[in-house]
Formats: sequence, structure tokens, C-alpha cells
Amino acid sequence: MKKLILMLIVAFACAGTADAQGWLKKLGKVAEDAAKRTVENNVDSKTTEAVDDAMDPDMDSKQSKSKKASDNDDADEGDTVSEDGVPTAKKKTAQGEEVKSDFVPGTVVIFEDNLQGEQMGEFPSKWDLIDNNAEVAKMNGKMAIKFEHGSSTEITPLIKDGNKKYLPEFYTLEFDFFATGKEGTNTAYNLYLSSENDRHDSRIWFSQDRMSWYILKPNGDDRVDGNTSLEDIMELNDWNHFALSFNKRALKVYVNGKRIINIPNAKAMDWFSVETEFWEDHVDYITNIRLAKGGVALYERNEQSMTAIEKAIAETGKFVTNNILFETGKATLKPESMEEIQKVADYMKKNPTARFEVQGHTDNQGSDKINDPLSQQRAEAVVKALEGLGCDPFNMRAVGKGSHEPVADNATEDGRAKNRRVEFIKK
Repeated sequence: MKKLILMLIVAFACAGTADAQGWLKKLGKVAEDAAKRTVENNVDSKTTEAVDDAMDPDMDSKQSKSKKASDNDDADEGDTVSEDGVPTAKKKTAQGEEVKSDFVPGTVVIFEDNLQGEQMGEFPSKWDLIDNNAEVAKMNGKMAIKFEHGSSTEITPLIKDGNKKYLPEFYTLEFDFFATGKEGTNTAYNLYLSSENDRHDSRIWFSQDRMSWYILKPNGDDRVDGNTSLEDIMELNDWNHFALSFNKRALKVYVNGKRIINIPNAKAMDWFSVETEFWEDHVDYITNIRLAKGGVALYERNEQSMTAIEKAIAETGKFVTNNILFETGKATLKPESMEEIQKVADYMKKNPTARFEVQGHTDNQGSDKINDPLSQQRAEAVVKALEGLGCDPFNMRAVGKGSHEPVADNATEDGRAKNRRVEFIKK
């Protein structure tokens, strides 16, 4: 457009003063026609954008429109709307609100299921059915367990030999759940904690906008009841995260990182199940279920005693443990080692300026040619695990000692077990 006008001006200048007035009129006419054609050529594309702006006034900036287009381009077909026709627009959470969260996930996994490798439409292979029906489906890009609509479906983990006493004294339970906000539909989940021979001793119920519960007290006769709003916490038409922590007697529940329930004295339970309510218009899905030993520390105001690690380091300058275990002849940590490593990580994060030499020690079975590099690799594996738990790698140095510094007689199995150890020497 600018080039056209410039050309016309040059032509006008060359024409001379006699025809100046006529050229001026022609110039105005040509510019007007060109502008009109430009508008007509772009009207179709602009109409769609204008309709989007009118329907969604909060998305009127170029940056927001660009992000919206990018999000749509990245989505897989079928990911943004389930077979139930649920839209995926998110409800924004409140900004600037203080989030009460002290959640720490357990480290030793007892049960875990992300539904990967499952066949669509089949009952999930890691679960047992208590009532009605559930199946494997996909919702917003995630493989998940879909609960049957119009019925009260209840499922529980399929534990070997039908064991109904698998919840430890200290554990966390987590899963993602989908919360629909489509008009005329409801989301309603029940998490039940049960004793070995009974069902539904304690119940946590939650929907799009609120949570209610009853939790049995240790004596088994009384219970704690309560409810609270989830209105500014939930992401509607999207996945949300549920987490529960139990430590001896303290039960805490979190939604999207915010602590909702904090009960200091609750009865220890043996197993759990998940249920959806009997409503015709349900759209209920869960995925990424994880049950693990360990988690949130027990709050005791009058507890003044030092931890074993704190006491050992304060008295001797080092912490020695035989509870960090490896696969035979390898530097691969066994899962049960993570509970001990978590304790060390807690100490290191509590004392961020303390530096340690992490020593790996073996027994005398095998040659030094094998044991020396193996002990080094094992020490490095422990350092890597601690780094993964948030410890500063700058404060740790891995050193392999092989079998050169025994603390017990290698002639006995008990002595060899004591020599297979990890030492944390404060520097």
C-alpha cells in the first residue's frame, strides 16, 4: 500500500502543475480502492478472530492468542475432549494465597500404577473390583481408570494373595483425578480407609467445590467429621492431584499442594479403596496412583531428642549405616535403601553448609581389583541418590575404600555384613 502511494506521488510530481489537481483526485481514488481491497481480502480470517475475542474477552492480547493457538497445535487428537464431551478450559486458582503444604512423598514404593501398557477398554490389571465396573481409558492425554457412569463403582489395589493388611505405620498415598466443570455434571470421589475385616471405617469425599470427611479415632469408637471448600483450589476440566500422609497417628490430606485436612490422632488402617458416587452424569477418572512407605514427619512439639544421624555426627563426626543395601556384586541400590538415604538427605538439607565424604566399604569376598572400583561406584550411587532428593552435590565427595578398613571379622557372615557399609564423614 505504501509503495503504491509513493509511486503515484512520483508520477504526480513529473506531470507538471497543469494537471496537478486531476492527479490529486485520481490519487485519492486509487488509495481508497486499494484500502478497500485490503480489508475485503482479510475479512474472513479476521472474522474468526473477532468472534473468539467476543466469546473470550480475557484472551484479547496478541500474546494470549498466540499461546492459545500453540496449545491447540500441540494437543493430540482426542486429548482435549473425552468421549463424554467434556471441555478442557481451566478454572484459574486464586492468586497470592498462602498454600499450607508440608507434603513429602514416601520413598519406598508399595504399589504404583500409571496405566501405561494397559489395553483400552479392559479392566485395569493391577486392581480388584469391589462393585460395578471400571475400565482403562484416555482422558486429556493421560491413560487412566474410567469409572462406570450411573453406578457406584469401587476398586482397590490387587495385592498378592488378597492381602488386606498392606498399609504401613508411615506412608503416603497419591493419585491424579479429573474434575469436570461441565454444566450439569458432577465429580464425586470417595477414598475409603478400612481395617482388615471391615469396610469404610474412614471416608474422604470430594467434588468440584468441596471436601468432607469422617476419620475414625484411635479408640475406634469416636470419629472426626469436617468439610471445607475447594472452590479456589481445583482446576476444573483438568487433572488435579490428591495426596494423603499418615504417620503413626497423624493424618493429612492435600489437594494440588494445599493441605486440607490435618488430624493429629487418627486410627491406623490396613487397606484402601476408591469409589465414585451413584450419579447419572459422572465423569470420573484417576491415574498415577502411588502408595509408598515414608513421607511427612510426625509433628511433636515436645520432642527434643536428636535423630540418630544428628547424635552420631555430634558425638563422633560421622554416621555409619548398614541399611543402605546394593544388589550383589553391583552398585545398584535396592529400593529399601531409600528410607535410610532419605534420613541422611533430611539431615543434609537441615544443615546445608555441612560437607561430607561419602565412603563405600565392602567385605573381603573377592579381589581388591573388583572390590575397590565397586566400593567407589557404590559411594557414587549414594551421592547421586542424595542429589536426587535435593542435596547439594558440592557438599559431597564419593570415596571407595574397598575392603581395606574392616570394622568386624570377615571370617563370619555377621562380621562381613557389618563391613559392608556406607560412612558419612563430616569434613
